[in-house]
Amino acid sequence: MTTPAARKDAPWLFRTYAGHSTAHASNALYRANLARGQTGLSVAFDLPTQTGYDSDHVLARGEVGKVGVPVCHLGDMRALFDGIPLDQMNTSMTINATAPWLLALYIAVAEEQGADVTALQGTVQNDIIKEYLSRGTYICPPKASLRLITDVAAYTAEHMPKWNPMNVCSYHLQEAGATPEQELAYALATAIAVLDDLRGKVAAEAFPAMVGRISFFVNAGIRFVTELCKMRAFTELWDEICRDRYGITEERYRRFRYGVQVNSLGLTEQQPENNVYRILLEMLAVTLSKNARARAVQLPAWNEALGLPRPWDQQWSLRMQQILAYETDLLEYGDLFDGNPAIAAKVEALKAGARDELATLDAMGGAIAAIDYMKRRLVEANAERLARIEAGETVVVGVNRWTEAEPSPLTAGDGGILIVDPGVEADQVARLNAWRAGRDAGAVAAALAALRAAATAGQNILPASVAAAKAGATTGEWAGVMRAVHGEYRGPTGVSAAPSNRTEGLETLRDAVDAASARLGRRLKFVVGKPGLDGHSNGAEQIAFRARDCGMDITYEGIRLTPEQIVARALEDRAHVVGLSILSGSHLPLIEEVMARMRAAGLGAVPVVVGGIIPEEDAEKLRGFGVARVYTPKDFELNRIMAEIVDLASPPAPAGA
Repeated sequence: MTTPAARKDAPWLFRTYAGHSTAHASNALYRANLARGQTGLSVAFDLPTQTGYDSDHVLARGEVGKVGVPVCHLGDMRALFDGIPLDQMNTSMTINATAPWLLALYIAVAEEQGADVTALQGTVQNDIIKEYLSRGTYICPPKASLRLITDVAAYTAEHMPKWNPMNVCSYHLQEAGATPEQELAYALATAIAVLDDLRGKVAAEAFPAMVGRISFFVNAGIRFVTELCKMRAFTELWDEICRDRYGITEERYRRFRYGVQVNSLGLTEQQPENNVYRILLEMLAVTLSKNARARAVQLPAWNEALGLPRPWDQQWSLRMQQILAYETDLLEYGDLFDGNPAIAAKVEALKAGARDELATLDAMGGAIAAIDYMKRRLVEANAERLARIEAGETVVVGVNRWTEAEPSPLTAGDGGILIVDPGVEADQVARLNAWRAGRDAGAVAAALAALRAAATAGQNILPASVAAAKAGATTGEWAGVMRAVHGEYRGPTGVSAAPSNRTEGLETLRDAVDAASARLGRRLKFVVGKPGLDGHSNGAEQIAFRARDCGMDITYEGIRLTPEQIVARALEDRAHVVGLSILSGSHLPLIEEVMARMRAAGLGAVPVVVGGIIPEEDAEKLRGFGVARVYTPKDFELNRIMAEIVDLASPPAPAGA
């Protein structure tokens, strides 16, 4: 029998994932959130910052300030934390490919504030492996990226002992369709790859403490009993790995420390008020079991399937955490699930499945060597998940059942989302140009040369990165050095040319594709592209995957293409239909450019379809540009989309013709 604890447990860190427009605007948002009772910061950076481009780079067009805050140099980082004492803050920075650089900027600002750097607390996500699998903000090849991860870890071991140098991120694995067993295995394999490399960079006596500083960032989906068991399985498997693989004897260094953002994949555009209940239930999965409780929780807002949340929306999610922590009696009890046979059996089943998957990865040489395999498995798992929703086997309220509903008053008036001022990009570029004009160009050149020398020699790049930050170097310049030394990388798409074995139920569509191809005189050609820097490729992958299984000839080259590259491919492949996917909010400028280039290339008659998180007002503008169809998250019926693509490519012959 569980009885109240003698002392009430301290609550977890309350965070909201936030950042948009400019450093100044984001600073105001952070201050407001802290005043409302938030106890830690979670910084969202925009896509140019995440992928190592300055705000005026050609690939940054339309992306500046959209999904996070742009940080191009020390001045931006200084403005971001103005009036926020970093030595009193626990800051999580969701940054991966450019993690060493953003940490260097953070250190430089902390020193300017007079903070004791050794006392700084927080986390850089710094998990590049999941970027190849799901999120897409990588820059360099995997082995070079692993080196950058462990450079950060080794530097913090010496200079920032309270800082978490890596946040193994399984969050995006679930967003990409991972099963619980895959999420467990791929995340743990990532941690193993990092620790295996780190062992050669820190002294043996310092290694156990570094194992203890590896943290995790996980996802909690709607099947909250399974998710609760997944967290208990994570805790037990990590303890086992630390003890058996690395010989860690101190229990505190084997503790599974994790933060969580609950699932955004399951948030729906239809009946968006239902998302409030989904978020609450998902939060329970990571808070109810004391022995597997999150150290930090950040919740999405109810309207993230519609667009960028407003401050009020984030406040609502913060209040959900506060009510659970302070109004209920949850924190007065020990673990509520110890000794429960159903929970124990599910945990053991998840652990067994994860161990099997880990054994497969080990046989391939570990996570770095198995990236192509893991990517393919995630795309397949996501295809299966979507097929179950499409067939009604998985019920999603308001989407495939009980779809009739009253209009939501939450989306009345202003549309229920925050709109980023389109003038933000020009203002940011102007500040960037002023920064460049005002700095000591000679000092910057010398600092970048020292950075390149350190990277080329295989030295830890953090000291040179901090020096470059103080000299006034920019994000694009830092990343340019990394690209020059290590090269760039294009990750696997997970979509092979050969159809899968899951073509049952597609017979009618396959017949329609065959008939259309006969009318066209060759196989129906569908070119799928992702313009801009958005790395959320799940939608594009699933469209390409289903189109391939329907018998279309597809071209899908992955993420991060310019409009010019997409149009060139459409011209070269003689595309019958072009599909574009953007989820970062940059759809208007990028698609307008694609459409203009299509017309200039003589492809004005080729239908273009677009998918993304696109408000109806923007959808009307896209149709005005000449876009034939606009699909949003509510359009989950992939077979219907396929049928419309076939009709666009080759309309059926009139009856009797």
